[in-house]
Amino acid sequence: MAESTFTESTFTVTGMTCGHCAASVTGEVTRIAGVTDVAVDLPTGAVRITSAAPVAEADVRAAVEEAGYALAR
Repeated sequence: MAESTFTESTFTVTGMTCGHCAASVTGEVTRIAGVTDVAVDLPTGAVRITSAAPVAEADVRAAVEEAGYALAR
């Protein structure tokens, strides 16, 4: 049986203050090709992305900005 290999990446998003914020970011990041799971830790702003292949920071930045937030520098 072949093993599935996934990649995890963590980014910090600024400006999220509530569950709706987290849901907006999750919804946009989930649209990135290959993303299989998104987990947001609201107090720290950490967004953990699980994907079939590494995701480009530019794609994550675009998705986060589409949701109305920004990646921390």
